[in-house]
Amino acid sequence: MSEFLITEVRGQVGFITLNRPKALNALNLDMVRGLTATLLAWEQDPAIAAVAIRGTTKLGNFGSFCAGGDIRFFHQAALGGNPALEDFFTEEYALNHLIHHYAKPYIPFMDGIVMGGGMGISQGTRYRLVTEHTKMAMPETHIGLFPDVGGGYFLSRCPGSTGEWLALTGATLNAAGAMELGLADYCLNSSSLDAAWAALGAVDFEHAQGLSAWLAEFSVAPAAASGVEREAIDRVFSLDTAVAMVHSLEAAQDPWSERTAAILRHRSPLMLHVVLEQVRRARSMGLGDDLRMERDMVRHCFHTAHLERSGVTSETVEGIRALAVDKDQQPRWNPACLEEVTPEMVAPFFASPWPVSAHPLRQLT
Repeated sequence: MSEFLITEVRGQVGFITLNRPKALNALNLDMVRGLTATLLAWEQDPAIAAVAIRGTTKLGNFGSFCAGGDIRFFHQAALGGNPALEDFFTEEYALNHLIHHYAKPYIPFMDGIVMGGGMGISQGTRYRLVTEHTKMAMPETHIGLFPDVGGGYFLSRCPGSTGEWLALTGATLNAAGAMELGLADYCLNSSSLDAAWAALGAVDFEHAQGLSAWLAEFSVAPAAASGVEREAIDRVFSLDTAVAMVHSLEAAQDPWSERTAAILRHRSPLMLHVVLEQVRRARSMGLGDDLRMERDMVRHCFHTAHLERSGVTSETVEGIRALAVDKDQQPRWNPACLEEVTPEMVAPFFASPWPVSAHPLRQLT
C-alpha cells in the first residue's frame, strides 16, 4: 500500500483518503497500484457495500480532491528513459476502467481541485459529489498533452459542444457547471463534509433507501450559477476545425470571445488539433476503445516518432517544463501557431504502436 493512501472500513463502507497534500494529492504509480489493489479487494469482500474516497490538504480532511497525475514525475521519467512512465499510464487507465465498471457504489467527495487524473478516479460513477469549493477541469492542453484518463469518453458525452470547449480550453467548472454538464450528481456544503463522511459509515445498505436517504440529508442546491456560456460555446466549438474556432472568436470582439481566443492561442497548437480529433472520435466509442486510443496517444506524446521528437523535444515535456519545472510560462510550442499544424502531423497520434493482440489495454471492454 502506498504511503500516500489511508484506508479504513467503518460499517459497510470502505473509506479511502488520498494523503499527499503537498502535491495536491497528485497520483503517482504507487498510489495507482494501491487504489487498484484496494478496490479489487473490497469489490470481492461481501462485508463492504460501498466505497468512498476523498483528498486531504495541509489544513484538514477535505479541500483538495486530486490535481491529476504527477507531472514532475512524467518530466523526469521522460528525460531519463524510465520505463515506469509507460507502466503509470497503462495502470492508471486500467484503474479508470475499473472504477467505471465497479460493482458497488463508489462515492468521490470532489471538494476543491479536481483535475486530470482526479477526474479519472471520479467520473465513472453515479454518486459524484461536489461543493461550493470545487474547481473541476481537464487542463492538459496547457502542458502539451490531451484530456486522458477516459476524458475523450466522458467529455464527448457532455451536452452540445461543451465537451470540445472543456477539452480544448481546459476551462474550470464550479459545482453548478459540473452538474449542468453532467460531470457531477450532487452538491454538498463543504461545512457538512465531515459529518457526511462520518454518517456514511452508519448507512444500512441492506435497506433499499439507505444511500438515497443519506444523499437527501446532505445534498443541497449549488450556491452559484454555472457561468457556462452554452449558446456561445455551441456556436463556436461545433465548428469543423480548431483554426475555424479561433478565427471565429477573434472576429467576435466581445469579452468572452476575446478571453477564450487568448486561452486557445496560449495552448499547444499541435495538441489542440489532436484533442479535437480525440473528442470527436470518442463520441462514438465505448470506454474500452477510448482508453486504448488514449494509451496510443500518450505514447505518441512522449515519443512522437513521425515528427522525430522525443524526450526533451516532445510537446508534452516542453509544456511541463514551462508550467511546473522552470515555471517561465513560456512554452516553446512546435509548431508555434494553429495555422501551421497539418493533418499529417495529427493523424499518426491515432495509429496504435502495438498490434491488437499485444496492446497493453487489450483486456478492457
